[in-house]
Amino acid sequence: MSFDLKTYLLIKKEKIEQFINSYFNPPIIPLILHESVLYSLTAGGKRLRPILCIASYEACGGTEDISAYAAAIEFIHTYSLIHDDLPAMDNDDLRRGKPTNHKVFGEAIAILAGDGLLTEAFTVLSNPDYANIKPHALIDVISEISTASGLRGMVAGQAYDLIYEGRDPDAGIVELIHRYKTAAIITASVKSGAILAAADDDQLKKMADYGLCIGLAFQIIDDILDIEGSTKEMGKPRGSDAERGKMTYPRVFGVLESRKKAKDLIDRALNALEIFDHKAQPLREIAKYIINRTS
Repeated sequence: MSFDLKTYLLIKKEKIEQFINSYFNPPIIPLILHESVLYSLTAGGKRLRPILCIASYEACGGTEDISAYAAAIEFIHTYSLIHDDLPAMDNDDLRRGKPTNHKVFGEAIAILAGDGLLTEAFTVLSNPDYANIKPHALIDVISEISTASGLRGMVAGQAYDLIYEGRDPDAGIVELIHRYKTAAIITASVKSGAILAAADDDQLKKMADYGLCIGLAFQIIDDILDIEGSTKEMGKPRGSDAERGKMTYPRVFGVLESRKKAKDLIDRALNALEIFDHKAQPLREIAKYIINRTS
């Protein structure tokens, strides 16, 4: 029987949305902070990272509803976007086809919304009441996600991204930026699902390999779309990376070579899943989707 990725993504996305809507009801006080948080959190993202967490969990035999823990990863991703758009960072006016958070609520509230989402993610992850998960697994997930999103992960990647704006193309630096800024949290999303499912060491290693490969490929395709994509489909201005002199794969290797590197990474990701049965089919199809996406 063929697998319908579109339906799978829709079902899992709806579960994430349900948790988000219930979690922020009743509203946060002050209300402007609540509005700022939900403005970005419900702006129409793909929910790829939490869905990867759920898909990995299912691939490793998990049967509980872990939507809450997966949604916590989306909190962190959304915080990173709010802060990344700020004038002191990438100074973007558009995100997902809408004015960026600070353009609507001001820089101070946008910063606080991001701070709040990051912190709130760990409130969710440390709550054992959302699913029948062993406490030590939740601790391991907290360690995994905090490392990937912190000074040894995404934050470091964003710092490298800013530091190397306008500098000469450098293959080593561009991989370092992509590995930390994007691939770290995607890898952690995949590994976290496996940890919650009590995966064995071999399964965890293969999931980590898969996560790193699709994470790097995801950002390479992002870099290519900044050149070839449309502002309407991407929901953000085309060509913004080139304007800022960002250290991207196309800038270092060219578009054709970058696309080849992304395809090689997806092939490696699929190879990493060979030890898993049909329950890993969503992960396989997501990998193929990443290489062909247009937004």
